[in-house]
Amino acid sequence: MIRRDKYLHQLISNRDNGFPKVITGIRRCGKSYLLKEIYKQYLIDEGIGEDNILILELDDFRNAKYRDPIELGNYVREFCKFKDRCYVILDEIQMVFTIINPVLTDNKHVLAGKNDTEVISFVDVILGLSREKNIDLYVTGSNSRMLSSDIVTEFRDKAVNISLTPLSFEEFYAYRGGSSTDAIYEYMQYGGMPLAVLKEESEKREYLKGLFETTYFRDILEHNQLKKSSSFDELCNILSASTGSLLNSTKIANTFMSVKHEKIDKLTVEKYIELFKDAFIIREAFRYDLKGRAEIGALRKYYFCDTGLRNARLNFAFPDEGQMLENIVYNELIYHGYTVNVGTFDSIEKDKNGNSVRKNNEVDFYAVKGNRMYYIQVTENLSSESTREREVRPYKLLNDQVQKIIVVNKPINETRDNEGFTIIGATDFLLRFIQ
Repeated sequence: MIRRDKYLHQLISNRDNGFPKVITGIRRCGKSYLLKEIYKQYLIDEGIGEDNILILELDDFRNAKYRDPIELGNYVREFCKFKDRCYVILDEIQMVFTIINPVLTDNKHVLAGKNDTEVISFVDVILGLSREKNIDLYVTGSNSRMLSSDIVTEFRDKAVNISLTPLSFEEFYAYRGGSSTDAIYEYMQYGGMPLAVLKEESEKREYLKGLFETTYFRDILEHNQLKKSSSFDELCNILSASTGSLLNSTKIANTFMSVKHEKIDKLTVEKYIELFKDAFIIREAFRYDLKGRAEIGALRKYYFCDTGLRNARLNFAFPDEGQMLENIVYNELIYHGYTVNVGTFDSIEKDKNGNSVRKNNEVDFYAVKGNRMYYIQVTENLSSESTREREVRPYKLLNDQVQKIIVVNKPINETRDNEGFTIIGATDFLLRFIQ
């Protein structure tokens, strides 16, 4: 069994707290397995009878009746009637459709349109069931309908949100074991989608490539009522190839023009990026002025939730280990609860003619968790003097007390160089340092 201890502990700590637990994340990252296998077994081990556990899979056509919010609420209440305590798991709650309040439709259940305001949705079901004193409610969802601004507002202080990701490197290595050096290279290539991890290497690539076409793209297009287009595909490829690069909609549109020799407007680029974010495929890291202490500018970096998915978009051709390691470090920092930005600051320096010029400097990550603050540079190696100078240059210009770290894709122990900077191997950093 692949362990998801972090998320299991979050579920346990929020058990019977009177609030619904809403588990979100990209499809196929293990939300259903977490609840239906890991958490259910925990409940049974705690003495909860299976008659007191209801698991309803709403993406199963046999349960299509319960995609009606009123039918769903009635069914759960009937199941839990006369029981002291019920643990209810509603899987893929976004399958529940929204209807017009039957009071306005002669008690008929009529699908609501975009402009209808007097409606009943899965939000009403969740909040209504959570008020039942004998129901402890757990809900999964896979897309932006679970996290839109309207729903977040309605759930504010009324639900616990647990955001699930593909396996972190820590979770992957706990399952895989063996050489940590071999593990990091395998993880770079194929990532941590649970079913991919369980497959033979010969099957991993086709599975990951198929996820985009048969699951993610289909979901995005159907949910947003879009037609598949080559520009949608190509934009995803551009984001994949540009992992760790500073981008904005103008730069992406220009890249699209150079690759496809077609124009795409900035608004379309921004719309597509939002769709990828809503589907939990990518995250964005904003620039942070390390001297002004504020987020700045329109440029940002995009990281995939999983390196295997990122590589699948490029057909696993010529993987850039530096880019992949940077993506992994970003994801692992987020997994461990850090707030992560791209560090930037300006310096005034002399050019070869002795004139003062302003230069922009970048640190891969500025990571903060409580009292812990780190500047982090990620590099494939430090074997050449020019590479080392490039990585440490920003650190020499930053005159502050924040710990300055260089993560190297080599199996080396944590050391300090003669300038006080921390040099650490990738697996040591991921498995020990940032815990």
